[in-house]
Amino acid sequence: MNALLQRVAADIQQRELLLRGQKILAAVSGGVDSLVLLHVLGLLARQQRWQLHVAHFNHQLRGRASAADEKLVRAAAGKMALPYVTESGAVAGYAREAKISTEMAARKWRHEFLARVARQQQIPVVALAHHADDQVELFFLRLLRGAGGEGLAGMKWRSTSPADSKLTLVRPLLGCSKAELLAWARAEKIHFREDATNASPDFLRNRIRHELLPLLREKYQPGLTKTVLRLMDITGAEAEYVGAAARQAVANRRPRSPGAFAGLPVAVQRQALQQQLLARGLVSDFDLVEQLRAAPGVFVSVSPALSVARDAAGALVCREQVTEQFNPDELKLNVSGKSGRVTFAGLEFRWLGKKFSGRRGPAASQTEVFDAGQVGDDIILRHWRAGDRFQPIGQKSAAKLQDLFVNAKIPAARRRTLVLATTAAGQIFWVQGLRMSEPFKLTPQTRRQLTWKWSAVDLSV
Repeated sequence: MNALLQRVAADIQQRELLLRGQKILAAVSGGVDSLVLLHVLGLLARQQRWQLHVAHFNHQLRGRASAADEKLVRAAAGKMALPYVTESGAVAGYAREAKISTEMAARKWRHEFLARVARQQQIPVVALAHHADDQVELFFLRLLRGAGGEGLAGMKWRSTSPADSKLTLVRPLLGCSKAELLAWARAEKIHFREDATNASPDFLRNRIRHELLPLLREKYQPGLTKTVLRLMDITGAEAEYVGAAARQAVANRRPRSPGAFAGLPVAVQRQALQQQLLARGLVSDFDLVEQLRAAPGVFVSVSPALSVARDAAGALVCREQVTEQFNPDELKLNVSGKSGRVTFAGLEFRWLGKKFSGRRGPAASQTEVFDAGQVGDDIILRHWRAGDRFQPIGQKSAAKLQDLFVNAKIPAARRRTLVLATTAAGQIFWVQGLRMSEPFKLTPQTRRQLTWKWSAVDLSV
């Protein structure tokens, strides 16, 4: 028996990928990888009493070339007297409509097709032709995108279909290199087709395959494939352990032990939050997980309609959020008198007008002093509105108030409750929580000053 055939048979047996007498659906694209997989499974099928079926999905991405792929797979299945199912779909159009990459759209439709055929034929397992070189490329692809341990572990020999949780995917060729598959195809005179898009530099995976990996092998590590596969195995085992610990931590969480979550290793905290986000169908990324992990009780917006937080015990809490409208409340007042007082939006405002001495003393808490001549006699108290611009002292020009709120790390829900003051002409000279305005500061030309104080209304009296 050929060495490659022996190794694949041993991997199938040791990893319990396929059972004796089982129905198997082989996903065959027309490339060398999948056609070698089909022939290897075909050679082992008689001994193992497998019932092989062949499935091919035509993505309609390469015109006549796609049609030729389909024709080749049909011929290969016919030569081996195997049941054959094919389907086609305009993937490029779907990708544009769904606003996703062509690669992602193709993967989604392909897996849905395989799951549909498996259900119809009552087949429990689909064999895919991923190999060792695919694993190495995937490692660097995910590394460059900032994946964690679970992502860097790569593809598993056995996993669940993303289109059907009852369907198992197996990858019997993960222990074989591309070179070995090509050598087998030549020795066995297997006809296959090359996908021209595999050479296109437009795809990051192709640049990794044709540029990065050859450079690393030539200049840094000739045994790169072996090294990376070993690292993926180690990383995968560690990620699996952390994942199990996180699942146990979530299952054993006690409402009355809030300190228990903070005492867990950071990796377990992150996994516990990630698992809860994924269980709710929410996209989990590092920044979101870190925000939740670092600040219990602080809600983080994950969509226009939903925000999430975690409690002290590590449980995820979801809250629907209603898009708030700008608050239209406002109050007009005259500050030309010597002093005055008014309440608005839960705040009490006091002001005092007097001649400017030419020198400003230290400002008290929640107090600002303005050039009264620039402010004018009539002002308006109101809330933030769309398009508002403000020039904090020391800044050369006005900026969007929304941008200033973001830079000051003022939460979105808080921004619409803040109060601001404008001149009669609408120029903002004070915003609660921000510095005073540059055009209204005291200068040597100032003749009269306006002292402006604010505080929360005391509801106890």
